[in-house]
Amino acid sequence: MIILQAWRTARTWRELAYVLTGVVIALPPFLLGLLGVAFSTLAFPLLIGVLALARLTPRYFRGPARRFLGWQWANPPPLTGGSRWQRILAIVRDPTAWRALCYCLARWPLAFTGAYPTAFAVLAGPAAITYPLWWFIAPTSLGAFGTQTWSGTWWIALQGAAVLLALPWWLRLIVLTDGLLVRGLLQPSQARQRIAELEAGRAALQADATAMLRRIERDLHDGTQARLVALGLTLARIEHRSTEEPVRTLAANARGTVTEALAELRDIVRGMHPPALDDGLEIALTTLAARSAVPAEVTVSLTKRPPDATASALYFAVAELLTNVARHTSATRVRINLRTNGNHLRLTVTDNGHGGATLIPPHPSPPAPSPPSPGPAAPARTAPGPAALGPAALGPAALGPDALGPATPGPATPGPAAPGAAAVGAGTGLAGLARRASALDGELTVDSPAGGPTTVTMTLPLEV
Repeated sequence: MIILQAWRTARTWRELAYVLTGVVIALPPFLLGLLGVAFSTLAFPLLIGVLALARLTPRYFRGPARRFLGWQWANPPPLTGGSRWQRILAIVRDPTAWRALCYCLARWPLAFTGAYPTAFAVLAGPAAITYPLWWFIAPTSLGAFGTQTWSGTWWIALQGAAVLLALPWWLRLIVLTDGLLVRGLLQPSQARQRIAELEAGRAALQADATAMLRRIERDLHDGTQARLVALGLTLARIEHRSTEEPVRTLAANARGTVTEALAELRDIVRGMHPPALDDGLEIALTTLAARSAVPAEVTVSLTKRPPDATASALYFAVAELLTNVARHTSATRVRINLRTNGNHLRLTVTDNGHGGATLIPPHPSPPAPSPPSPGPAAPARTAPGPAALGPAALGPAALGPDALGPATPGPATPGPAAPGAAAVGAGTGLAGLARRASALDGELTVDSPAGGPTTVTMTLPLEV
């Protein structure tokens, strides 16, 4: 019964269309695979081009597979490496490209193996079934199925019916074989899929944390800061209108405390999300360079606006590096260069100081003992905040003072530093920047020979 109902299901017709069209669809990638086999021993640059095209074929094959069979698989992961030469080497070592090339070589022979009997069965099966009817038109001249008697046509009709009944199961065998090839050669492995899911989840968490920090920044700026300003104005009016000197003194001291609180609040707000980033990364970096104690030159060449988490990391990296330059290097000039390099952003900060900067992992100091309390302490009240999301999600605020650096590097006065000050200041600060770059799948390198110059390079992916 199942055999008789196979032709009534939509699955059979979809698989029939998939197998017949596969001969045409799989032919260009098959020729590409043959070129890859030929160029693997003849021309290495052409092999690179073939592998680069082969990495695109999973998307090419996914179209008809999704249209006819409902199959779906993820795109190949982007190539690693910042420079062009690194990406070329990554293509050669990329297992995704080689597996896709193998699928290109296997897909067309499989499609031809499935399509040729299928096409024959589709054309000859109905003709064989109806052979007893049209045999009377030309019983002897045609002889299409090699029989000269009308009774023999019924055996031909029976064979045609058997072929048509078996055809759906032949199609399912071909599609099943193709599915095994797809899962083994085109679809990412379970480990790769899990990594992709974790990366997507981390990117979503970073975006949510960045949005949360921006909401907190707006609330502090528009709410708490406005109330403190109003309180300062009220205290100023009390100070000027009161005739009693103790009241005037008390109001003046309170107003000074409010002013300090406003300054601290502005520093906190800038540490969460610098307002200058709202106008773009180029304007934000130019503003940092203008406030730097050491004259700085900024060059920005971006093809698109980076994500907020990446822009914030780059901003605070430049702020930290400018502060280190002003404090520890005795430099007179700084060059800041930010540009798009393929799928990555490359930040380079170069100064003409005395060099010697190194990446020194910070050593956490033991917590200081708290003084004894004279009585029972009240239970601490903790409110849920951004810290509950974990350090990887918070961006700059979660990595500690080593990574943040000042929001706006002020005019530091260069002077004689204590022994080891340069190493400690530059080392732990750079270690914080390296942690931030690593959290965003990037890297930080330092080239600082003795005598200078010092070049710090941060490479971050364009898409987090």
